[in-house]
Amino acid sequence: MNNARVQQLFIYPIKGLSPQRYDRLPLEAGHGIPGDRTFALMYQEDPTYRFSTNVPWMKKQNFIMQNDWPGLAALDCYYDETIGTLTVKRKGVELLVADTLSATGRDRIATFFTGYLAGIYPSQTARHPNRAPLQLVGEFNKTRYPDREIVHISLVSRATIDHLSELAQQPVDVCRFRPNIVVEGVPAWGEFDWVGKEMQLGTARIAITARINRCLNIQVNPQTGERDIALLSLLQKHFHHTQTGVLAKIITSGSVALGDQIVSF
Repeated sequence: MNNARVQQLFIYPIKGLSPQRYDRLPLEAGHGIPGDRTFALMYQEDPTYRFSTNVPWMKKQNFIMQNDWPGLAALDCYYDETIGTLTVKRKGVELLVADTLSATGRDRIATFFTGYLAGIYPSQTARHPNRAPLQLVGEFNKTRYPDREIVHISLVSRATIDHLSELAQQPVDVCRFRPNIVVEGVPAWGEFDWVGKEMQLGTARIAITARINRCLNIQVNPQTGERDIALLSLLQKHFHHTQTGVLAKIITSGSVALGDQIVSF
């Protein structure tokens, strides 16, 4: 455990879209990681929030997700928090540049993704398979739209992903699992032993609360948007569960950087 260190850090500025890598991230008690899942593209179905930007947390079927629309993974999205601009590319071709700070910019983003969904197909198990107009909700560093209402961050051991790569007989990209923190120096599946423990993560204190039950999203290639590895079946076959990584809540605020140790109390 003394060798456990932070290898990679990610946030997902817009729920369901691309991860962004960081060298250091703030950790805020009662909030999680500011900027993570801070925006979401919501189906424009409830008139209550038709013209709202700061929408409260809702269940994930209210928003577009890769689990329902795997083709979203084929988009390379980057959010520049310094100027509030979202850039969307596909195969290196720029498709959209729009700001999130104006009503016009947010409408352009919503219109683009409404049109994009019209040209792709939902998964057979989609919670919301129907195409509908979308609206961009959320404010950077203020709102959060994780899958679970209780605020959390996610961690996974690099060795766990390496073990899955061996079983799949091909490289498994850690981004399939959409973690916030990838940890090295921990045995495969060793993160499961952290559940119920409090830990020092950088300058923050966290509590590991649960294993993460996975959905079909882990079978989607993060570069192509195609379902290409039956990871759920592989997990069930070898381990009789479909879990990887763990959830944690932040007890005291602080920050975490690449190379920081993770120490159990």
